[in-house]
Amino acid sequence: MTDDVILQVKDLKAYFKLDEGLLKAVDGVSFDLRKGETLGIVGESGSGKSVTNLAIMRLIPSPPGHIAGGEVVFMGDDILKMSDDGIRKIRGNKISMIFQDPMTCLNPFLKISTQMIETIVLHQGLDKKAAKEKAVEMLKLAGIPAPEKRIDQYPHQFSGGMRQRVMIAMALSCEPEILIADEPTTALDVTIQAQILELINELSERLGTAVILITHSLGVVAGMCDSICVMYAGRIVERGTADEIFSDPRHPYTQGLIKSVPRLDKVSTQRLYSIPGQPPNVINLPDCCPFFPRCERAMDVCKTKYPKVAELGDKRTVACWLYGEGK
Repeated sequence: MTDDVILQVKDLKAYFKLDEGLLKAVDGVSFDLRKGETLGIVGESGSGKSVTNLAIMRLIPSPPGHIAGGEVVFMGDDILKMSDDGIRKIRGNKISMIFQDPMTCLNPFLKISTQMIETIVLHQGLDKKAAKEKAVEMLKLAGIPAPEKRIDQYPHQFSGGMRQRVMIAMALSCEPEILIADEPTTALDVTIQAQILELINELSERLGTAVILITHSLGVVAGMCDSICVMYAGRIVERGTADEIFSDPRHPYTQGLIKSVPRLDKVSTQRLYSIPGQPPNVINLPDCCPFFPRCERAMDVCKTKYPKVAELGDKRTVACWLYGEGK
């Protein structure tokens, strides 16, 4: 692990045992995260984005799920081998997470002050008075008006956008090394989405926090991320910088995603492109390229064997038979 890499995910696997068979939600995911970097993980629903980050935090529900293999090395220590006490000291402190729906994450029976103060006291060792002052400061940074008054209100007294701002303030209150944002703008209108993303970007830069941004929106990662991992059927099919992914996408799936985005800079009378077919059922998935039924460039080998990862440059990889045997 190099000096500026704070998180290294190596061959991570998370499986679920279901009545229908074995669901390989995450099957051999690897990536690095550097200090201050914003990494986007994109893909259609069901591609394994959220499960990847639940596995990093060791929050996979068991049963039916379990982490089947791999390493998650955070600042030199493998999270997957830590004791329960060890991982509790990291969650919410060194690594924080913002979930899709803040209303299901905030306790509706407790005031915002109670929920924020508990986290700050637990991880930073402050007394309740100092913790409340810190909580008010974070709410102010997150753009909550009159934070001294609103901190003593309940979650239902906040709008959806304001609840998400509260979640961001809570997540960053302990100044974590890593912030995982799982679809943080779901169910928010476009204007509020832009404000929330700008807030995450601004606060992460101010605090020096690295960000893992999970989304299905290429527009979001284009404006925020330094590097991008494209996931499909539980695996990363392409990885590179944001500029590389958007200017020169290599995997047919990535190319399809980008072609599916409406363009405002070009006038076209053609129907908007959509990737044909549906994402595969990853239960008992055979050892082949899962994208081949939808791929316009599929070859015979795609139907019989999963492609190895091909190195196309520094941190630039693609898992596709179009680029040879890989490694």
